[in-house]
Amino acid sequence: MAFKYAIALTGGIATGKSSVASLLTLNGLRIIDADTIAHRILDENHLWVREHFGEEYVSGTKVNRPLLGKKIFADPEAKKKLEAFLHPKIRAAIEEASEKQDRLGYPYLIDIPLFFETSSYPIEHSVVVYTPKAIQLERFMKRNGFSQEESLRRIESQMDIEEKKARATWVIDNSSNLKHLQKECEQFVDTIKALYPAPKV
Repeated sequence: MAFKYAIALTGGIATGKSSVASLLTLNGLRIIDADTIAHRILDENHLWVREHFGEEYVSGTKVNRPLLGKKIFADPEAKKKLEAFLHPKIRAAIEEASEKQDRLGYPYLIDIPLFFETSSYPIEHSVVVYTPKAIQLERFMKRNGFSQEESLRRIESQMDIEEKKARATWVIDNSSNLKHLQKECEQFVDTIKALYPAPKV
């Protein structure tokens, strides 16, 4: 059965989920990355993207994700169309990876950016990477070079980070520096180890 030992890792745009995923992996937790799966499936279906969105969104066998992202964030109908096509395929691939992890009988994380928004996964526990919205906006603008208006539009397309924090089983705070984040991740790993016995070897 899929998702039995899964913990959803989620957060908001530019809250630092990728950094947390790397730190948790270094601390011995296993992670399924939904974004990596989504990117692979998107590229595998580059012909569909070309047919439905146009040649400019595809280069060879790769989809130009930044360009496609710009389009779907500005066009709700295009976003709906892309998600209706991709989400079932992504879900099936994540489920398959989850079943493999569940056989080991120990908690693992599934990095799902829109875990709360879509309610697509029957996962009981979640950990949210939290950053206050003002810092989230600042980091996103710095990282992506977008205007404040465009950055806010992207951030506000997701559930508010305070709401995600309130819904989380656990929270990893990323409102300070890397040293603070490392400590937060280590504490989370210690919590998981205390809650669950060591996996059978």
